Amino acid sequence: MRPTGSPEELEHRRMRALALLKEGLQPVEVARRVGVDRRSVRRWKAAVRTQGEAGVRAKPAPGRPLKLQAKHRTKLEALLLKGAQAAGFHTDLWTCPRVAEVIERRFGVCYHVDHIGRLLHDLGWSPQKPARRALERDEQAIWRWAHEDWTRVKKTPPAGARRSSSSTKRGS
Repeated sequence: MRPTGSPEELEHRRMRALALLKEGLQPVEVARRVGVDRRSVRRWKAAVRTQGEAGVRAKPAPGRPLKLQAKHRTKLEALLLKGAQAAGFHTDLWTCPRVAEVIERRFGVCYHVDHIGRLLHDLGWSPQKPARRALERDEQAIWRWAHEDWTRVKKTPPAGARRSSSSTKRGS
């Protein structure tokens, strides 16, 4: 299992372990201080012996290179912030198929719809469910009803008022 931390943090941990080894500490003690298994310390020591410090340096993460360049990602985020209607859709709701269409139209890069969610997550976006509200909704009328009419018609008595005898407990 891969340890937690960025490649730079892991490299720093390995370098610290090697410095402690140079001070004359045993691999078991170095492992305890650095927070790793003793076998890792021995593996790092062997890598330095055979390859030099390059053997414990951070390496780029393997994997397929990104289809969308960094400059295009920032442009995509700006497009998303403008809204779906600004991109030519009839509602302002972004969906994965819509984002895939915009990416292909604007940048010429074809993404499968199933991978758009990961791309958006990398940009710091999270899935949201739109609130379903009627277009005719009058927020002021709702507020007025909740604060004026509702307090008048609700059945719970105001604080400090006497309760009716039907709502009190009878002694046993």
